[in-house]
Amino acid sequence: MVCFKNMVSKKKFSLKSPYPLSREQKGAVLTVSNQLKAGNLNQVLLGVTGSGKTFTMANIIQRLQKPALVISHNKTLAAQLYQELRDFFPQNAVSFFVSYYDYYQPEAYIPSTDTYIEKDADINEVIDKLRLAATTNLLTRSDTIVVASVSCIYNIGSPKDYESFVFNVWVNQKITREKVFLRLLDLQYERNDIAFSRGTFRVRGEVIDIHPSYLDFAVRIVIEQNILIEILLINQVSGETIDSLFSYALYPSKHFITDPSSREGAFAQIRADLKIRINELQKQKKEFEARRLKQKVEYDLEMINDLGYVKGIENYSRYFDGRVPGQSPYSLIDYFDYATGKKNSKSSNQYKNTGWLLFVDESHMTFPQIRAMYNGDLARKKTLIDYGFRLPSALDNRPLRFDEFLRKIPNFIAISATPAAWERSMAKGKVTEILTRPTGIPDPKVSVRPIKNQVSDVIAEAKKEAKENGRTLITTLTKKTAEDLATYLRNKGLRAHYLHSDIATLERGDTLDELRSGKYDVLVGINLLREGLDIPEVSLVAILDADKEGFLRSDVTLIQTMGRAARHLRGRVILYADKLTGSIKRALGEVKRRRKHQLSFNKKHSIFPKSIEKPIREKLFLMQENKKTLFNLSGESSFEILPSIDIDSLTPHDVKKLIIKLRSEMRLAATDLNFELASMIRDKIRDIEG
Repeated sequence: MVCFKNMVSKKKFSLKSPYPLSREQKGAVLTVSNQLKAGNLNQVLLGVTGSGKTFTMANIIQRLQKPALVISHNKTLAAQLYQELRDFFPQNAVSFFVSYYDYYQPEAYIPSTDTYIEKDADINEVIDKLRLAATTNLLTRSDTIVVASVSCIYNIGSPKDYESFVFNVWVNQKITREKVFLRLLDLQYERNDIAFSRGTFRVRGEVIDIHPSYLDFAVRIVIEQNILIEILLINQVSGETIDSLFSYALYPSKHFITDPSSREGAFAQIRADLKIRINELQKQKKEFEARRLKQKVEYDLEMINDLGYVKGIENYSRYFDGRVPGQSPYSLIDYFDYATGKKNSKSSNQYKNTGWLLFVDESHMTFPQIRAMYNGDLARKKTLIDYGFRLPSALDNRPLRFDEFLRKIPNFIAISATPAAWERSMAKGKVTEILTRPTGIPDPKVSVRPIKNQVSDVIAEAKKEAKENGRTLITTLTKKTAEDLATYLRNKGLRAHYLHSDIATLERGDTLDELRSGKYDVLVGINLLREGLDIPEVSLVAILDADKEGFLRSDVTLIQTMGRAARHLRGRVILYADKLTGSIKRALGEVKRRRKHQLSFNKKHSIFPKSIEKPIREKLFLMQENKKTLFNLSGESSFEILPSIDIDSLTPHDVKKLIIKLRSEMRLAATDLNFELASMIRDKIRDIEG
């Protein structure tokens, strides 16, 4: 018999870098590491733009040899951090965990118009694979780094239950094909002997091929006369053997799965709560809502019983996790604690564990996001419950409250060029600073110009930079302004594009790479052009309407935005403002302080500034992963190019993706009050579905 308990790789972190730590970086690594070892668990690392904060972070991980979670406040920066840390630790398990939706419409109800909006989403399969790989790595390897967005505080189910579903196989094991099939179905793998892809298995005689949802290769097991005789890792396309194994542990295809043995108890509790809730609704004279809830829950239970899964199963997660009402959900953070030894019991998940590290990148933005997520989710769920669409247990499928988040994390290293007062106070005022750049480049020079002719002026300046092979970032106050300005710049002869939160996650990284490679001269955006973006080719940052006080023109925002020009030797900033607001004055003062410090450091150590030169990394996701459809909708309206698409030639998966894109365009048309176009797209969707 093979024992699989505690089969966790003990591989150490091994940092690979072509350059050493600078003086200030080395001092920061020692200070933060020693403070953590001494029990001072909350640290603040203030690093100016271009000072190598990610490299410093990597060296802290290397020095302390602990698994690490790195949280960023948006997907674009998380992707950049993931690529950088993956390059620093090529032999270790660097994982990526962000929201896997390219498009997401949460379930909602609008009482004023009696409009129910069903949950609608376009799941990105590549990101889903990386999320599953992250949790699998945590449970199987001690040398794991996970780069995540703030979505990591959402409920993903119990790590203990997830691990309990692991299907262990080994050579010479006595097992029948039928038992393998049943276990694979329990793990939410689907049989597909024709289209072999992630999350499926196929059968060819005595050979069973399984494509784990979290891997780029497949697992082949061969059974003869009820004996497992061979386990191979194979190329999922060619079938070529990659490796031969004695044993293998297969993890589930999804995070939310239910144990058939525990369903009876969970179903009984759900039905009991349903009865209570129906009585409550009836006492409130809500007979229609009571009938709707009864029908909805009974349908969901039937689907879970038959298939083990239903859309929205996470709303019942409390029952299957064994949590009591109001108890905090299980998130990625629990996987870290579970994996590093603090195995959490179902009765309580309030615990501390110092076996891993938490880095909060751009902490001045990330902490407020984490703090705000709970209330936004609560308001939407409460409406669904009040009108009979969900049981009250849906409230326990939620992100962590900020106090729960703080109780769960063992420590934090807050990293920012502009750390906020809260994280400074949590670190008892002790701030480790890196104010110099290894390149010697000082903070950029800043000029203030009047708003009156800001567009014509910025066009002239951007053209100057383009002639010198520089790049320009322009920040506006709204998405619409960014799009309109990008169009106007193109009409004026500049190669321009816009970037904001409506751009799909994967496309944002592509757009930034295209700016770096020279496809674009100018990138126009709002707040996505601020924190953390590493674009060394940018030589000019122009901030339009800089004197409009508010979140987008606060001193923190201005400092962060101006920092985008701090990686280029010719880097400069233009603020278009008719008055010097308090935010502008504070920002100019801080930039002046940092510039003075760098110039003094350069003089003392005979450093001659030089621009950063960084290669454009390979795409975060392999191109073939992104080109599974037989048509190209990038840059064009899917409705406009629809006549050229042969619908009959598309696979069901491609048709589904096309319909999702068309629905998105239909909603946009309706939002713009173009109801004629919206109705045309609606009719086309019906034709395709028919």
